[in-house]
Amino acid sequence: PALEISLFSIIQAAGWPVWPLLFCSVMALALILERFYSLRARHVAPPQLLEEVLTACKTQLPSAETIEKIAQHSVLGELLASGLQLKRLEPHCSEEALRFQLESTGRTLAHRLERFLPALATIASAAPLLGLLGTVIGMIEIFGAQTPGSNQPAQLAHGISVALYNTALGLLIAIPTLIAWRYLRTCVDGYVLALELAGERLAQHLLRLPAKP
Repeated sequence: PALEISLFSIIQAAGWPVWPLLFCSVMALALILERFYSLRARHVAPPQLLEEVLTACKTQLPSAETIEKIAQHSVLGELLASGLQLKRLEPHCSEEALRFQLESTGRTLAHRLERFLPALATIASAAPLLGLLGTVIGMIEIFGAQTPGSNQPAQLAHGISVALYNTALGLLIAIPTLIAWRYLRTCVDGYVLALELAGERLAQHLLRLPAKP
């Protein structure tokens, strides 16, 4: 097909510096798709889950089986289940112990939500530099072509194509990756805030529950 021939000709014209850029593009696409799938709201913080949990433990704690189901429901469910489980195992636990349990679980979950985001940021930063490397290599080829007896027009054209193609590919990879990283970073920050607020509401609710003798 014409598209495959065109892509192959671009890769061939860009020279060997294009291969690290192609690797970065494949990695960036895979990471973006994975994060978009993993950071869906129903997998992280379903809107009605907190209210359902608070209603379920309005007068007493839910059973161990129910707590386990809550933990498997979503990321927010894991946070809520950690507080419920502590309160179930230690009905007379202090406020400090309950808040420490929720905060430590929240930090672990926040770290999980941020998975692969540093790699995306690295690709967004490195792609223009790799493109610049290709540009420098192309310029070296241009100056290397200025020797007597060499096919200067052909070598000059090849050096210019290496420089321009690598610069363009570096920017084409970096710009969408940077946009995706900023969007995903904002999503994660919003989810972390939602987890903090949900943990605080659950802690206040559990502290008001009467402890079983």
